[in-house]
Amino acid sequence: MLFIAMSVAFIAAIILTPLVIKLAYRIGAVDRPNYRKVHARIMPRIGGLAIFGAFIIGYAILLPKDEHAVGILVGAALIVLIGFLDDMLEITAKAKLSGQLVAALVVVLWGGLQIEFINLPFIGQLDFGYLSIPITIIWIIGITNAINLIDGLDGLAAGVSTIALIAITVMAALMGDFFVAATASILAASSLGFLIFNFHPAKIFMGDTGSLFLGFMISVLALLGFKNVAVVSLVIPIIMLGVPISDTFFAIVRRVRMKQSITAADKSHLHHCLLRVGFSHRQAVLTIYGIAILFGAAAVLFSQATVWGALLLIFVMLIVIELFVELIGLAGANYRPLLNLVRMIGK
Repeated sequence: MLFIAMSVAFIAAIILTPLVIKLAYRIGAVDRPNYRKVHARIMPRIGGLAIFGAFIIGYAILLPKDEHAVGILVGAALIVLIGFLDDMLEITAKAKLSGQLVAALVVVLWGGLQIEFINLPFIGQLDFGYLSIPITIIWIIGITNAINLIDGLDGLAAGVSTIALIAITVMAALMGDFFVAATASILAASSLGFLIFNFHPAKIFMGDTGSLFLGFMISVLALLGFKNVAVVSLVIPIIMLGVPISDTFFAIVRRVRMKQSITAADKSHLHHCLLRVGFSHRQAVLTIYGIAILFGAAAVLFSQATVWGALLLIFVMLIVIELFVELIGLAGANYRPLLNLVRMIGK
């Protein structure tokens, strides 16, 4: 039955996307080129409606049961509405953040999804108490916006999100969590169907309607699969979402170093850096897909490792990420502490 739901979601996305393209042009939901954009023509940008519609159709066929399901779906509908309003009216950052906060509160307070405690090695259980609600909300909003930030090249956010959802599906299946595995796989099928129209050269952008929806769902599903577990296991969703999280983290580092607001827009995200060093549009996207796949594989490997093996894997990953960031200038052209240290040692 799950395969049928996934197939229907995939086909629904293929059918709905051309209809959304026509709708976008009719209502003026288009993205116009500017100095920060890499596209050179007007593009429809509410493709997220097709992803959301396809997901709802596939989900309705299977109807996987979970105590948090209603809250998640209502929160998802709210986040799609916020994204649609932003794509249509370009609402303020404060209004968009407020909408995300409401959607997160629906999941946390109505849906009952919270990180209540973690088990620390050698120490025991650490209860978050009153902090469980703000910690959960920060996670949801953070990942939601991380996916939104990487939506800068044709097919990038859809592809990275699909890879993350596949990783979540695999991990949830290993843990025997049918709801998370089923929901993530149906959403992955919907995103993949949309990707046919969104890969370079794109016929439509997902817009905030899509990137906020995918980010919201990924944050919730990752959290639902790994809440209230050992601290080492809590790292798994962070590794899975390594591409958007690292891009967001180094964007903050870059803006702090440049004495800019952390919310300031720029043209130095991961995909911009790859284009600047000579990658073509398609090569940059495929390279980031490859990195996302490596993060997903590392998450699966991490889940099967011992505590010391997991710590070693984290250390190696951090070194590799830092070297890559410095080589492509993701945190700024002059940010090279590790490379400078290597040069000093080599002298």
